[in-house]
Amino acid sequence: MTNISLCKLIGFSALGALFMLQTASAADQRRGVVPHAPLLKMMLPNTANQEVAVYEAEYEPGGINPRHLHPAAITFHVLSGSGIWQEEGKSPVTLKAGDSLFVPAGTIHSHWNPSTTDRLRFLEFIVAEKDKGRSIHKPQ
Repeated sequence: MTNISLCKLIGFSALGALFMLQTASAADQRRGVVPHAPLLKMMLPNTANQEVAVYEAEYEPGGINPRHLHPAAITFHVLSGSGIWQEEGKSPVTLKAGDSLFVPAGTIHSHWNPSTTDRLRFLEFIVAEKDKGRSIHKPQ
């Protein structure tokens, strides 16, 4: 093999590897999540540094929040649509309007809207140390 052919082969291989890494990284990102300001976020009375927060989450059809965890326990309550929640190592669970799910602190999980037409709306209830309740994303 000539030096030029070897250089081309190495170059194409490197480009292919970069493309695969970029694609994998993009797949790990949240998508179709409509941001909302917290419905409630306040310090808990008579505590040193604890707050309660309630967030409304809205996912477009096909929206997903891939593998992540919350440093605090979180309770999800579906308002409309249906969604799938999956804790690491467990089977997926489908929740519909009126259903709730408690996820313990530190549990790696994901959730998504499997619908191709309807939005998913749910509430997240979190009690945590101030500013420590939001999600931390985990690579695949």
